[in-house]
Amino acid sequence: MAHIVFLTGAGMSAESGIPTFRDALTGLWSRFDAERLATAAAFRRDPAMVWGWYRWRAARVMQAQPHAGHRAIAALEAHGHRVEVITQNVDDLHERAGSTGVVHLHGELLRSRCIDCGAGEHPDPIVRPPADGAREEPPRCAACGGLIRPGVVWFGEALPVQAWSRAQDALAACDRVVVVGTSGLVQPAASLPALARALGKHVLEINPQRSGVTEDADEHWALPASEGLVRLLERLRG
Repeated sequence: MAHIVFLTGAGMSAESGIPTFRDALTGLWSRFDAERLATAAAFRRDPAMVWGWYRWRAARVMQAQPHAGHRAIAALEAHGHRVEVITQNVDDLHERAGSTGVVHLHGELLRSRCIDCGAGEHPDPIVRPPADGAREEPPRCAACGGLIRPGVVWFGEALPVQAWSRAQDALAACDRVVVVGTSGLVQPAASLPALARALGKHVLEINPQRSGVTEDADEHWALPASEGLVRLLERLRG
């Protein structure tokens, strides 16, 4: 059985209806650039705006469903292959499809924590029913009184050390790497396909378009994530 690492990006979740950061915002947030909302500075400047937007995004994630590609990755694991998923996505679609031990390089949208002391709360306030995509004051931390923030990695913040270490370890140990739906432009995650190639791993890219990953790939399947991953599942099943 093969040891496969999947590196997944926004194109993986887009097929489940989750907007990417390149998509125009709508409603209350239509006058904003998503990248300008996704910073600690924006949160401290207008916490109700940022918390409301992330609560709306969390609701969209909870309504979305894993697609055939998510299920294909989980099926490979169920069939005895050693599978590790390293994702840039902050949703939980891989987990809901049945994949275990998913590493989230950019944090998790359905988790939140105090911006000051890092404490979380249960039940997590970010997954409560949202107020129809409106401004919403974030709750205060029960431990220190700080504001509760989304548990994602914002622009300008470092990746979680443990997640980054697990990603590097996975690439060193695997037989092959499958890169799905990522532009290959967001660093440092974008360096992982090149690292895999430098380590002598076979790199397959599944992406309808050529990307920043393509030159580092041994193969490029110009297919959507769901179609390409189902094809890979069929091939590896023999």
